[in-house]
Order: sequence, then structure tokens, then C-alpha cells
Amino acid sequence: MTKDMTSGSPAKLIFGFAIPMFLGLLFQQFYSMVDTLIVGKFLGVNPLAGVGSTTSLNFMVLGFCMGVCNGFAIPVAQMFGAKEEHRLRKYVTNGAWLCIGLSVVLTLIVVLACRTILTVMDTPEEIFEYAYIYIVIVFAGIPCTFLYNILAGIIRSLGDSKTPVLFLAIASAINIGLDLIFVLLFGMGVEGPAIATVLAQGISGIICLFYMYRKFPVLHASRDEWKPELHYMGKLCFIGIPMGLQYSVTAIGSLVLQTAVNGLGAMVVAGVTAAQKINMFISCPIESLGQTMAPYAGQNMGAGKIDRIGKGLKSAVLMGWGVSIICFLIAVLFGKQLTLLFVDADETEIIAYSYQFLLFCIGGYCLLTLVNTVRFTIQGMGFSIFAILSGIMEMIARTLAALVVARKLGYIGICLAHPMAWLFADVFLIPAFFWCRKKVAKQG
Repeated sequence: MTKDMTSGSPAKLIFGFAIPMFLGLLFQQFYSMVDTLIVGKFLGVNPLAGVGSTTSLNFMVLGFCMGVCNGFAIPVAQMFGAKEEHRLRKYVTNGAWLCIGLSVVLTLIVVLACRTILTVMDTPEEIFEYAYIYIVIVFAGIPCTFLYNILAGIIRSLGDSKTPVLFLAIASAINIGLDLIFVLLFGMGVEGPAIATVLAQGISGIICLFYMYRKFPVLHASRDEWKPELHYMGKLCFIGIPMGLQYSVTAIGSLVLQTAVNGLGAMVVAGVTAAQKINMFISCPIESLGQTMAPYAGQNMGAGKIDRIGKGLKSAVLMGWGVSIICFLIAVLFGKQLTLLFVDADETEIIAYSYQFLLFCIGGYCLLTLVNTVRFTIQGMGFSIFAILSGIMEMIARTLAALVVARKLGYIGICLAHPMAWLFADVFLIPAFFWCRKKVAKQG
């Protein structure tokens, strides 16, 4: 069930690995897409804006969880490439202990802080309670987020990107069914989709756990291998925590941006919410190419095949640029129609805000391609500290867009925020990759 990515055509390996990753991301987006669609269609504009106003906060916290899990999986990929099975299992077991501890602590902190954070974000009064109810339930499910993402990350590190897609497909179907049951049958408000999301992700994580136990004998750890060891935990934290913080630091800029959006009223919030959901869906091919590069670079790093990392990165970038052109055409031709998934046709003002945001955002996908592929390649090589620094660049750009550009250009400044963030990150990441490659070559 494993796949060695240290030999063969880099382009074919990356493409073959990225396709299941892409499908997995599509299913993952159904969690938030269906929530938003049902809230907008059946509960109204204010609940839609309330759920949407939590997007950046959601990304800051759950992005940290996912980043940490992806980081914990990188040493696993490196040990798999190096054929060191004992150390591979030690990284898996110590990563499990760390995830348990982090999930408990993080859940307690963010659940207690939710109301304060939403107040600081200047969330409009008419949507405040909708936002609070939704996000506090989602954050209560953080252990489910850790469970699925660490297990899926380990499976991908062993070269299997297909299996997590199946589990997400099952979870997505469950999520959609529960959404409809909770809202239409039980008459719940925004709490219904939130509960459905948590339950669906928890189920996918449990399925992953049973599958790994049955299909990956290499992961069957002895009692001695389950003993926590500071050496392994330290290495995992050195790679995983910076990757998690990269998401969180990036999200700080998004929180500042969301605060600026909130100040423009519920109609703008609803428009940006719809556009963000569409953007997250359309960007899945770009995201999948980026996430593919972490296990690819990790395995080749472990095998000492540095030249293959550069060749793989070039192939991924070219594929991403081709996809970027297609995505922009989709946005131009169908952007308004896609917005109708979330709001009624008579909400012309919301549709206009959404369409404008989409065009600016998706027009910058060539920049996003570089951000994702280069960043994940660097992380797969083990230089995860650069993830935080690139996140800081994105944070600075989004903050400038919200506090400076938006004051001069109005809503257009909000629309420019994401392309600006990706440009700032690229200016840092591209030279960083060449520095990392040179450093590794000297060490070799």
C-alpha cells in the first residue's frame, strides 16, 4: 500500500499523487461548502454572514492543527525514504502522544476565548451570536481534526494518497446528510451544520485508524516503541510547530482583513463569505500540488536524492500555472452563477461583491502556485522555520491591504489582499529554496 517516490519520473509521480490529493481536498471542502450553502439558503443572510465571519478565525486555529499534523508526518516520510522502519515507528508513536496533548490544551483555550476574539474582531451585532454558536462547536471538535489529519498525513507520507480520499468521501456524504437532517428535520440553526462537521470528521478519523492498523504492518509498534522519548518529540516539534504557526501567523493577517470586512456591513461580509467558499473550492488543484511536494521532498531528502527535489518542484510549478489559467476562466464565466449556490438571485449586491472578490483572488493563482509548491518543498526538506517567516510576509501584506490599501481604494483594497500576500511570500520563499538546496548539497 506504500509508494516509493525516490525513483521514476518526478512529473508522473507528482501528478499521480496529486490527483487523489485533489479529490480529497474537494471532499474536505464539502464540509464547509455544504454548511455555508445550507445556512445561506435555509437560514438567511445574517446566519450566512455569521458563519462566514468566522472563516479567518477558523483557519487560524484549525490551520495550526493541520499544519502541525503535516509537519509531524515529514520525519515519517524521511524515514520511509531512508528505509529506517524502527525510527519511522518511533516518530509515529511520539507524534500520537503530542497530538493527544495538543488537542486537549488547544480545545480548552480556544473554546474559552471565542467570545472575546469575536468581540475584538468587531463582529457586527446582528450576526454575532450566529458566529459564536457556530465556531465554538467547531472548536470543541478539535480532537477530531487532529485525529484525521495526523493519520491521513502518515498515510500520505508512506506514498498512499488515494485511501484518505475514500474516507473523506464517506465523511462528506455523512456530513451532507446530517446537515439536512439537523436543519430541515430538527429545525436547528447554525449549530446543526457545526455539529455535522465535527461528527463527520471524527468518523473519517476513526476509519483511518482501523485502516492503518490492518493495512500497514510497518506501523505496528511494539510496547517499547510506544514509550515517549524527548529526542523524537523534539524533532517532531521542531518541524511541526513552525508549520502550524505558519498557518496561524498567516491567519492573523486574515483576521485583520476580516475585521476590515466586518466594518463594511453584513452585505459585504456575506459577499466575501460566498467568494471565499468558492475560492477554497476552485483552489483545490493548486493546494493539492503544494501538499504533494512535502512527502515527495521528504522521501527524496531521506534517500539523499537532492537533484530530484528541484526537478519535481519545476514540474509542479508548471502544472500549477496551467491549472491557474483554467481556474481564472472558470471564475470569469461562472463566478456569478456559483455565488447563487449561497444566496438568492435577488441579492444582487451580494453577488456583485462576491464576483469582484473572486476575479482579483483567482487572478493571483500563479503567485499562489509558487507559494504552495515552494513552501511545502522547503518543509519536506526539513527547513520548516521558513514556513513561519513566509507566513509573516503574508500577514504583513494582508494587514497592509486592510489598514492602508482599503482606506484608499475601498473594497478593491480588500480584493487585493490575497494576491498581495502571495506576492510578498514568493519574494521570500524563492530565494529561501535556493539557499536550502545549497545548504543541503554542502552537507551531503
